[in-house]
Amino acid sequence: MKNRIRLTVVVMGFSGLVAEILLLRELLIVFSGNELSIGIILANWLILEAFGSFVLGRKAERTEKPLETFSAITILFSLALLIAIFLTRILKNAIGISIGESVGFLPMFYSSFFILLPVGILHGALFPFSCRIYAMFSGQDQDASSAGRVYVYETVGTIVGGVACTYLLITYLNTFRASLGVALLNFIVCLFLVAPYWETGRLQKAIVVILSVLVFSSGFLVVAGQADRLHDYSIKAQWKNQNVVHYQNSQYGNICIIENQGQYIFFLDGVPELITPIPDIPFVEEFVHLPLLAHPEPTRLLVLSGGAGGVVNEALKHPSIERIEYAELDPLLLDLIERYPTPLTESELNDERVEIKHTDGRLFLNTTRDKYDLILVGIMEPSNLQTNRFFTKEFFSLAKKRLNEVGILVIGLPGSLDYLNEELKDLNSSIFHTLKSVFANTRVIPGDGTNLFLASDSGEISTIGTMQVVERLNQRNIQAEVIVPWHVESKLHQGWQDWFDRFIEGSSEKINSDFNPVGLFYSIAHWNALYAPSLRGLFRQFERINLQIIILLFAVFLLLYFFLRWKSKRVFGAAIPYSIITTGFAGMILDLVLIFTFQSIYGYVFSWIGLLVAIFMAGAASGAMLITTALARIRDPLGVFKKTELAIIGFSFGWPIMFLAFYAYLEGPMASFPFKMLLLAFSFIGGLLIGCQFPLANKIYLGKRASVSETAGLLYASDLLGGWFGGIIGAVVLLPVLGLVGTCITVGLLKLTSFIVITTQPDHRL
Repeated sequence: MKNRIRLTVVVMGFSGLVAEILLLRELLIVFSGNELSIGIILANWLILEAFGSFVLGRKAERTEKPLETFSAITILFSLALLIAIFLTRILKNAIGISIGESVGFLPMFYSSFFILLPVGILHGALFPFSCRIYAMFSGQDQDASSAGRVYVYETVGTIVGGVACTYLLITYLNTFRASLGVALLNFIVCLFLVAPYWETGRLQKAIVVILSVLVFSSGFLVVAGQADRLHDYSIKAQWKNQNVVHYQNSQYGNICIIENQGQYIFFLDGVPELITPIPDIPFVEEFVHLPLLAHPEPTRLLVLSGGAGGVVNEALKHPSIERIEYAELDPLLLDLIERYPTPLTESELNDERVEIKHTDGRLFLNTTRDKYDLILVGIMEPSNLQTNRFFTKEFFSLAKKRLNEVGILVIGLPGSLDYLNEELKDLNSSIFHTLKSVFANTRVIPGDGTNLFLASDSGEISTIGTMQVVERLNQRNIQAEVIVPWHVESKLHQGWQDWFDRFIEGSSEKINSDFNPVGLFYSIAHWNALYAPSLRGLFRQFERINLQIIILLFAVFLLLYFFLRWKSKRVFGAAIPYSIITTGFAGMILDLVLIFTFQSIYGYVFSWIGLLVAIFMAGAASGAMLITTALARIRDPLGVFKKTELAIIGFSFGWPIMFLAFYAYLEGPMASFPFKMLLLAFSFIGGLLIGCQFPLANKIYLGKRASVSETAGLLYASDLLGGWFGGIIGAVVLLPVLGLVGTCITVGLLKLTSFIVITTQPDHRL
C-alpha cells in the first residue's frame, strides 16, 4: 500500500505543476505576454494553495475516510482544471476587452484569482491529506518524517511535470488534450488506490464506480478526438469567431494566425506582432530607411528579431546591400510564415542575400566575429527579462564591437508626442543615457508611437541633415510610400532632437544593465501608468527602494523585535512558521536569480532554463530526503535547523560574490559548458539548502503538537506564502530595482531576521 501512496503523491506533484504551467500560459496569452502578469498569476496560485493546505488541511486529521476524501478532492481538482482553461479562453469576452487590447493590473489580479481559485485550493488541500494517508499506512501517525517524505515525493512529481511540460505537453499537445491527459492519470491512480477497499462499504463502491466512469469518459474524449473539438470551440470563443487558421504552442510562446481576405495577422502570446502582406508601412519604412540613409554605403546588416513581414524587404531596396543576417528565436514563427506565404514574405526570406539564423539574437551576436554596417533590433521595449537584454550597457558594448567604423546600432522605444507621463520619460531617458555611456554619438528621432534611437561612434549620425539624406534617397532610387523628401525633412528637423532633450530633462539617468535591469522596471511602470493609473504612486515609491533602505528596514525590524520581546514574552511565538515563510521567499528569489543570471548571459535558451528549475527542485528533493532519512537519528533538530539557516544566509551573500568573480572570465574558457555546469551546481545547492528545512521544521513544530496533517498543512502553507511574496516582490521590485547583488543581499538579511528570532526564543515558544 505504501508504494501506491508514493505513486499517488508523485502524480499529485506532477498534476499540480502541469496545471500551474498550463494555466499560466493560457492566462499569459490573455494578458498579452506581460511579464508582470507572471508574478501575479504565480502569486495567486501559491496563496490559494496555501489557503487550501492550511484551511482544508485541518480537516484531514478529523476525517474518518481519508482515502475517499483524497480521491474526491482529486476528482474535483481535475474537473476544475478543465473548467478553468475554458474560462480563461473566454475571459476577455467576459470582462469586455477586445482582441489585442491589454488588461489592466486590477482586472488581471482579480480575474486570474477567481479562475485559479478552485484549482489552487483543491490542489493545496491534497498535501496535508497525503501526509495523513502516508502516516496512517506507514504506521507513523505522529512521525514528522511522513511529512518530509511526502514533500520529497511531491517534489519528484514537480520535477517530472516540469520536464514533461517543457519537452512534451506544450510542444506536441494542445492545452485541452494535456489537461484531459492529466485528469485521466489522476483518475487511474485514485482508482488504483481505492479499488482494494471495494467491499468495505457503500461509499467506497460509489467512489470506485465514479472513478471507473471518469476513466472511461476521459479516455474516450482523448482517443476519439473530442478534446480537439473542445479546443477548437474554445479558440473560436476566445478570438470572437475570427477566422483562426492556425493556433499552436511552441517552447517559446503561443502563436495564433488570423486570416481576413488574404491578410494574415500573427499574434505572439496574444499580441499582434506581424501583418502580411501589408505591414505597418509608416513604422517599417521609418525603422529601416532612416538609419540606412544615415549610413554612406550599407552593405552588411544584422536584424535581431522582427525582420519578417517588411523590415528585410525594405532593407533589400538599398542597392548596396550584399548580405542580411536575420536572427529569430522561435523557428515555429518562420515555419508558419512559410506555411502561410504571401508575395512579401516569399520575396524577402527567399532572397539569396538573406541568411536566417534560428537562435537568440544576443547569443548570436556574442558568438559571431563578423562586422556589420548596421544592427537593427526589432524588439521595441524592455518589457521582460528576455527583451531587456537588448537594451543594456553590456549589449550595447557587444554591439559596438560588432559594428564597422561608421556602423550604426538601431533600437526603438515607446514614444508619444502628446502623452508625456513620467514613466515614459524615465524609460527613454534611462536607455538614452545607457547608449551615451557606450557610444560617442546618439541621435533620437521622436515619433508618435515609437522613438527611434541611432547610436554610433561616427559623428555622421549627429551631423547628417535633410539634404544629404534626401540626396541618398534619390541616388538609391528607393521606392517608398512614407519616406519621401518632405517626410524626411520633418523627421530630421533639429527641433525634434531639442524637443527630446527637453522631454527627458530631469528624468532618470540610471544605467540599464544585465544585472541591474532598471529599464525593465521603467517599462513595467509605464505599462502600469497606462492601464492602472491609480497605482502610479506605488510604483514611484518602488523606484526609490535601494540597498540602504533595505538595511535600514532590517535594523528597524531588529529594534522593534527586541523592544516587543522585552515588553512581552509572547511576541513571535510562531518562530518556526515565520522561518519557513522566509525560506519560501528565499527559495523563490534564489530560483529567479539563477534563471535571471543564466538568461542574462546566454539568452533565452528554454531547455536550459527548464533544466535550471528542474535541478533546483532536484536539490530541494535531495535535501528533504537527506534530512528525512536521518531524522530519527537527529537528537537536536533545532540545532541542525539553525545551521541550515546560517547556510542559506551564507549562500545568499556568497553567491553573487562568487558569480562576479567568475564573470570576468566569461569570454574565456569559462564562457561555455563549464560555466553552465557551475550554474547548475549552484542551482542544485540552493535547492538542497531550501529543501533541508521542511522536514526539520515539521519535527520541531510537531514536538509541541499532536497532528501531523495540521502541522504539515500549516508549514506547507507558510512555505507557499513566502513563495507568494517572493514571486510578487522579486519579479516586480527586487530584481529590476536592486539588481542581482542587491536582491541576494536582501534575501540574506531577511533570513538573518528569522535566524535571530529562532535563536533568541525559548525552545518551548517555537
